[in-house]
Formats: sequence, structure tokens, C-alpha cells
Amino acid sequence: MAKVEKVLVVGAGIGGLAAAAALGQRGIEGDMVEIKPDSTVYGVGINQPANSLRALDKIGVLDQILDVGVTFDGWTFNDYKGNEIVAINSQLGDERVPPNCALPRRELSRILIGAAGGAGAKVRYGTTVEDLDDRGDEIGVTFSDGTSADYDLVVGFDGIKSPLRSRLFGDEYPPVYSGHVVWRLTVPRPDYAVRSDLFQSPRSKGGYIPLTETTMYLLLVTSEPEGVHYDPADFPDMLRERLSEYGGPLGDIRDNIKEGDDIIYSPLSEVLLPPPWHKGLVVLGGDAAHACTPHITQGAGMALEDAVVLAEELADADSIPAALESYAARRYPRAKFVQEVSRGILESEMAINEETLEPTIALWPEQLPGQFAHVDALLNEAA
Repeated sequence: MAKVEKVLVVGAGIGGLAAAAALGQRGIEGDMVEIKPDSTVYGVGINQPANSLRALDKIGVLDQILDVGVTFDGWTFNDYKGNEIVAINSQLGDERVPPNCALPRRELSRILIGAAGGAGAKVRYGTTVEDLDDRGDEIGVTFSDGTSADYDLVVGFDGIKSPLRSRLFGDEYPPVYSGHVVWRLTVPRPDYAVRSDLFQSPRSKGGYIPLTETTMYLLLVTSEPEGVHYDPADFPDMLRERLSEYGGPLGDIRDNIKEGDDIIYSPLSEVLLPPPWHKGLVVLGGDAAHACTPHITQGAGMALEDAVVLAEELADADSIPAALESYAARRYPRAKFVQEVSRGILESEMAINEETLEPTIALWPEQLPGQFAHVDALLNEAA
């Protein structure tokens, strides 16, 4: 058995909290540090497809997720005027887990904080790693608050701009900007919003996903220059302009955007670290190792699966190095597949223009069901 008794998890986001819970449930003592000053979560909603729900089930929180979220069975693709082109029923899920369950990010964070704390993890906010001393059989950590401690392993779920990744691998694997961003906004949910609807225009892709009985979230993917910093005070006008061609539900949402709305603007970037995902006694997971665009809603799911698989490998392996090698070997092909599929969808949708829109969407009823069924079948396989 790998002799792991005490770990440090760096990053108290979705993956880090899940890792602390999964490790703690196996009797491994866990400390956590998070550079943010508190547990406040920014953002709107997040979909958890069936493979993500299976990971959440393994750490014992599936019922809580289903209690607060909205389940839905698939995706309807429309043109930008609101005309339905094709409806696709998801092949994800089984008797235990539904195809999809979307919920507010704050609710997911609250549930995972409870799972990590219930497993014994202790979180320190406003603190991060200052220095590491890998001695081979243990690793010493000096923190930004001047304290220090020794661990058997350091687990980094510290995000797409991961300082731990830079510490381990230098600047060889920086985030790569896709050329596109996503705008998100929580809005009232009308009665007809029972699944996710997506809308394609000649210059953008929009949609909504139901979150609660009364809310859903708007998403809009647009092309934006790299490195620009817009004033959030301008977001309502900017989002209204970028939705200007839409009719139907997105046109209704546009017409009700108000000054002061909490609009989230997120550049879409990628990272893919080749295996192994560790050096010595430091291992990475989630966006620190692989980050994808959100086009099959798998970002959180990949981090959650990482957390569960890492805990499984550490519990079953004969040594820490063997466990970490096996962890990356299991996770890399799946993370790479998700990234490639997500990027392919993004690039194909954002390449559509006035001339190609109609012939492209005319092929959707023939093409999309089979493409989604293929992806769903692979994601239904064990992580």
C-alpha cells in the first residue's frame, strides 16, 4: 500500500474540495490552503453531466446535488431566430444518475465544502505555498503566512494559471487562449425552459441552462481580442449589443438586461499537461493539469473524476510513485478526448458566418445525434 497518511491540497475549488473529501474518506489526513481570502464563489451556474454525478456519488453527495439542482435530458439546437433545428436526448446516465443536473455554483461549492469538512479536511484561506522541500520520503511546505509543515504528498488543484505547475514544469505549458470568451448571466426561468436550448448565429453561439425552479443561466460565446480588459460597468451594453441579432428566448433575455446585472465574462483557454502529472511528491489535477472549453460541460466533471481516481490509486497502489503514474495514465486519455471534442465544437461553431449558417445547420439533424451518442458512450465508461 502507498504509505500516505497526510496530504496538503492546494486550491479549494471544485477539484480540491473533492480531493480532500475523497482522500479523507479513505483515512488520509488533509490540510487545504486557498489563496482567496474566503470561500465566496463567483459565477452563475454549472451543469453536472452523468459522469460528473457518478464522481459526486462516490464522495457521498449525489442526493444533495439532486435536491438543489435541475435535471434535464438533453439539448435542443436552434437558429438565432429561435427556430428549432434538432433536439437531442442525452445517452448519458443510468438508473442511479440522470443525464444532467445543473445547479448554482455557490450550491455546488457549499456541498463540497461540507463533504471536505466532514472528511476531516481543514481549510486555511488567504494562504498559499511559498516554498517546497522534497526530501524523497516526505515534503516540507513553507506557507505564505510564515508557517510550515511536513506532508507525504502535495496535491495541486490550483487552477488554470497554476503556480504549482509553473514550479514543477516552468513555462512550458501556459494556458493557450482560444480567441473566444463566454458571457454568463443568471436570469428568470420561464416555464418552457425544461432542458438546455442552444442558438447559433453567424457571429456567436448562445443558449441557456435551467438551474433552479425559478432561475436559469444565459451563456453567449463570442470572439474577443486576447488580453483586453473591459470595464464591468460596460458589460450590460456590451452583452445587449452582442445579442442584437437574436430573436426568440435570447431576444427576450437581451431586452431585460439591466444596469448592475452580475454578468460574468470568462476568456476560454486550454491547458494539457502530458503525463506524468507529478514531480517527486507533488501531483496536479483539474485545470492545473488539463483545462478545456465548456462545450460539453465537462470542466468540473474532469476535476471531480481526477479527485476520485487519485484517491483510489493512492489507496490501492504499493508506492506513491506507482500510484501517481497510474493516476495520470488513467486520466490523460479521457482529459485529452474531452479537450479535443470541446475545442472542435467551439471552432466549428465560431467559424460559421452569414454564408455558411444555413447550409451548416441544415446538416445538424443528420449529424449531431450520432456525434453526441459517440461522445456520451465514451463518457459513460468508467473514469
